[in-house]
Amino acid sequence: MTHADLVFSGGPVFTATTQRFRASAVAVTDGRIVAVGHDEVLELIGPDTRHVDLAGRLLVPGFQDAHVHPVWGGLDLMRCNLAELDTREAYLERLREYAEANPDAEWILGGGWSMSAFPGGTPTAADLDSVVPDRPAFLPNRDGHGAWVNSAALRLAGIDRDTPDPSDGRIERDATGAASGTLHEGAMGLVNRLLPRTTDEELEEALLLGQAYLHSFGITAWQDAIVGTYGDAGDPGPAYVRAAESGKLTGRVVGALWWDRLRGVEQIDDLVDKRERYRAGRFASTSIKIMQDGVAENFTASMLEPYCDGHGHFTDNSGISFVDPAVLLPAAAELDALGFQLHFHAIGDRAVRECLDAVSHAIEANGRNDHRHHIAHIQVVHPDDIGRFRELGVVANMQSLWAALEPQMVELTLPFLGSPRDAWQYPFGDLQRSGAVLAAGSDWSVSTPNPLAAIHVAVNRVSAPGYEEGEFDVFLPEQAIDLATSLTAYTAGSAYVNHLDDVTGTIEVGKFADLVVLDRDPFAGPASEIGATRVLQTFVEGDCVYAASDD
Repeated sequence: MTHADLVFSGGPVFTATTQRFRASAVAVTDGRIVAVGHDEVLELIGPDTRHVDLAGRLLVPGFQDAHVHPVWGGLDLMRCNLAELDTREAYLERLREYAEANPDAEWILGGGWSMSAFPGGTPTAADLDSVVPDRPAFLPNRDGHGAWVNSAALRLAGIDRDTPDPSDGRIERDATGAASGTLHEGAMGLVNRLLPRTTDEELEEALLLGQAYLHSFGITAWQDAIVGTYGDAGDPGPAYVRAAESGKLTGRVVGALWWDRLRGVEQIDDLVDKRERYRAGRFASTSIKIMQDGVAENFTASMLEPYCDGHGHFTDNSGISFVDPAVLLPAAAELDALGFQLHFHAIGDRAVRECLDAVSHAIEANGRNDHRHHIAHIQVVHPDDIGRFRELGVVANMQSLWAALEPQMVELTLPFLGSPRDAWQYPFGDLQRSGAVLAAGSDWSVSTPNPLAAIHVAVNRVSAPGYEEGEFDVFLPEQAIDLATSLTAYTAGSAYVNHLDDVTGTIEVGKFADLVVLDRDPFAGPASEIGATRVLQTFVEGDCVYAASDD
């Protein structure tokens, strides 16, 4: 008998297979699963076998994040990180401390502030000047669709009352028309083009920090939702290649190459070239990221009907479609023909429809294939478009942590969507019932990468323990999905999106031993405690890449 290298036993095993097979033991040899079952697996334990006693805790496949920005998240950890705070006063105090501790920094960089901490979601340069008066500051918010800047940054960029809004963004202004300190969407580019270059060393350090953080939440594979130059950081592609070649990249990563919305199909040759260059080891850039709209909170999400004014009356603003459908449709067909996967960002119902139309056009042009195009975020989906996901084979890429009532939703979204559109948000239940394939992700550093917190919201439609921002009712409970479905979306579903389902995503013989030990079996407790579940150990090919400390 050949003994296994590693055996897990003594607890339930969620295999994420269609059979929902519940095992109690798993054996691993040479990084792959060699047995899944019960007591018979224990016969593979030998004198050199590492034996992990689950003690009633749940073993699951490694989580896979289908939409995440780990290099940006790592940079936030290296800079002035505001993500753990939630008030204007706390942000200003953290910024004051950071500026004083970094007197030689040419710029004050960081971010992660919440729009709900400021009236109308828009902080001011005057506030920022009170703690950083002597040098420019540029601080993107949590969702990356807006930035807080001080007066020094506005002056350096030449932004004044006469500066026009760019076609893909907006400069927030005060009553006199002067720039007030918040830049939305493409307007951020007026300042971030001036930022000091992020060095190759900084990008690699950020990647490794981000990777370690993801592993701590049981994430063993992901799709980096922007590989290319965007925002206040450099292109993470070369950092991934170096980490993969050196063996430091322990996660499995698909890179989604950034589609420059200010260019057209002439950029496709560049993307083909990057696909060849950005490939090494566990990293491959086989997807294209198309950001079709902004976000609802700043009224740049693309809507079929105009936004309301907060009192139920339509305005003249229906958001922005960043890529004109006259460009989007032929671009989608050409990229599809070249073998790229399309990874869309779509928040508003018009953006969702435009992305579905683009996939439909690609199918008409090229026929059906196995590229597994997907639409991330899917905040507002018109009921007429629910069934099109299954019809077109488009994966619904959920960021389910957001499907809860919290201040940003209550104060900055619901009043401006109006009825019935406010009830079309995050329709995971409808998508599941329609037969759509579900995948899941976090969009970190926009929000926590903790899969269990997101799964908690998917099941309960309320915020997870420790993530509450007040007491609110259940949000659209008819759109809840069950625990098994949500766990499968975050494992097998995202593996499907990443074309990794033949080697990961489920616990089956022959697949890589990318596995996670949880601190409990969430199926055995009340649904209200799912989000309290924690990761104890994370394994990639049988090697432990994260272990929780005893304290």
